[in-house]
Amino acid sequence: MQPAHPWLSRFASFVVVFTLALIFIGGMVTSLDAGMTVPDWPTTFGYNMFAFPVSRWVGLVFWEHSHRVVASILGVLTTILAVWIWLGDSRRWLRTLGVAAFVLVVIQGLMGGFRVTADSRVLAIVHGCLAQLFLCLLVWIALALGKGWTRPAVEVPLQRLVNVRRWAWILTGSVFLQLLLGAIMRHLKAGLAIATFPPYGSFFPVIHNPLVDLHLTHRLWAIAVAILVIVVAAKVLRGPTRAVWQFVAPSLWLLLLVGIQILFGASIIWLARAPIPTSLHVLNGALILALSFALAIRSSYFVSRSRHEPHRISP
Repeated sequence: MQPAHPWLSRFASFVVVFTLALIFIGGMVTSLDAGMTVPDWPTTFGYNMFAFPVSRWVGLVFWEHSHRVVASILGVLTTILAVWIWLGDSRRWLRTLGVAAFVLVVIQGLMGGFRVTADSRVLAIVHGCLAQLFLCLLVWIALALGKGWTRPAVEVPLQRLVNVRRWAWILTGSVFLQLLLGAIMRHLKAGLAIATFPPYGSFFPVIHNPLVDLHLTHRLWAIAVAILVIVVAAKVLRGPTRAVWQFVAPSLWLLLLVGIQILFGASIIWLARAPIPTSLHVLNGALILALSFALAIRSSYFVSRSRHEPHRISP
């Protein structure tokens, strides 16, 4: 099966990047506590969203309204992507992913609106986590439309591929759990529950309350994720798989991004939850999830191809 038209592949990659931009804007909305600055939905202070006067895009309203407008544009882009896949690619499972992306972006838009009308923190947390799942779905689509997806299975021992796949999925699940903890922490205003980094004195705070415990859990799980990234990179870079760029590239990027993520996390404490580093922390976390998921999907595909083409497996 040949990949779809190259422009469709480029468009899918653009939608992924656009989604990352929206995640950053959403992070700014939460960091600035601007989520209820515009109290009505789907209108904006009684105006049609796209007719809201530019002169009133100021302060916190700018971020909340921008989030709505960019999210609406993403809905249109996702619809175009789903239709284009349906018309331009014959793979049924990929068409299903396109439809799923369309359905998910509609649900995400409605959930964002209900979060405003109900003024619900729970919906805000679910809204943020669903955005991460939507990003993963788009990454899967973009990978499937890329040239590398239909290349023959590489000559790599099957057991090593299975091992990489196992650890990549463990990493993906762990990163998503960390993002969930982070979303809960942000919306419960627990970002400075432990106000020092690195911790002074004992690593475990003497005073415990739900917010302190949540913050500490987020820090401890970050260590677990960092260790898992190192484990996955080690699995990829040792042995025959070191020649497979589809594995090597995301592994190296993961090592870099986890280091950056730790610095962003520390800067949140040092700068007292300054909005930009806090939102960059959210964005970088989404990038780590996307790369982890890409590695898991690619390794799963390679395992499947190798099992169907045993003559390509090295002895």
